[in-house]
Amino acid sequence: MATGEILLLVFVFVIAGFLGVELISKVPSQLHTPLMSGTNAISGITIVGAISATAVALHTDGLLSNVCGFIAIVLATINVVGGYLVTDRMLEMFKKKGDKKK
Repeated sequence: MATGEILLLVFVFVIAGFLGVELISKVPSQLHTPLMSGTNAISGITIVGAISATAVALHTDGLLSNVCGFIAIVLATINVVGGYLVTDRMLEMFKKKGDKKK
């Protein structure tokens, strides 16, 4: 990969980070749980992307791309599962005390 391509990818990553922070800071606290549920569902796409990238990397000679692909799959899975666990815990806070878990 050329230096220009790497700089462009780093630039896009930094801009996406700043944009994410700005967008989330503007969301009212009442909407965080529904927003989190929706973004967790969309985050499942990152697992598909990581699997696809790893499948392409398996056909190359580089060990680094294979390791990075595996790490991407693991981190994407942790992100999605952790997000759903946090959302479930937050939704438990809105249930009445007398309701029993089914």
